[in-house]
Amino acid sequence: MYVILITAFICLVMNVCQINDKSYFWLLNLIFNIAIYPSFFYHEYREKGIQNMKNETNISSESINQRNYNPLIWTLSVVAVIIILGINYIPRSTTGTIFGMDLTVLPLLNAVLNGFAFVFLILALIMIKKKNIKAHRNYIFAAFIATFLFLISYLTYHAMAGSTSFGGDGMLKVIYYFVLITHIILSTSLLPLSLFTLAKGLNMQVEKHRRIARWTMPIWLYVSITGVLVYLLISPYY
Repeated sequence: MYVILITAFICLVMNVCQINDKSYFWLLNLIFNIAIYPSFFYHEYREKGIQNMKNETNISSESINQRNYNPLIWTLSVVAVIIILGINYIPRSTTGTIFGMDLTVLPLLNAVLNGFAFVFLILALIMIKKKNIKAHRNYIFAAFIATFLFLISYLTYHAMAGSTSFGGDGMLKVIYYFVLITHIILSTSLLPLSLFTLAKGLNMQVEKHRRIARWTMPIWLYVSITGVLVYLLISPYY
C-alpha cells in the first residue's frame, strides 16, 4: 500500500509537471531513499535500533549542544499567518492555469500530500513503538517534507483560484462543515506545535518531547486525514 501511494504520487507529478525521464528516475530514487530506507533499516537492524534507543535515551540533555529554536519557530509561525492572510490580496488567475497547468489539479495534489503525511506519521508512530529512533526520525522528517510541499501547493491554489463553495446539502453539508471547521482550527496550532515538538527531540529533551508529542501526533494525524476527506467531499464542485 505504501509503495503504491509513492508510485502514484510520482506518476501524478510527472504527468502534471511534464518531467522528463531522467528527472523522473532521479525523483523516484530520491523519494524511495527517503521513504523506503527507514523501513528496510528497521527490518535489517531492529535489535541495533533498540540498543540505539537505550543509548540515546540515556544521554543527558546537558551533554547535547542545546539550541534555542524558539525565535525561529515563532518567526516561521508569524510569517505563515501573514502569507495566508496575504493571498487574499493577490490577483487571481483569469485563465484557470498557472505555468500552463490546470489549477484544479492542485487540490488533488494537496490531498495526495496530506495522505502521504498521514502515512509517514503512522509509520513514525509504529517505529517509535518498536523503539527504532532513527527510522522514527526519518519518517517525521518525511512527514514535514510532505506537509511543507502541501503548504506550497495549497497557498498557490488559493492565491490563484480563490475558494470553492460546497454545493451539498442536508446531513452531508453538516458533516462537511464540521470536518472543515475542526480541520482549520487544529491546523492553525499545528505549525508551532509540530516545530516545538521537533525542537525538543533535536535537543534530546526526551521527556518534554514526549509530553508535547502526545498532543502533536493526534492533531497532526487528524489534520492530515481530514485534509483528504475535505477534498473528497468538495471535489465534485471544483
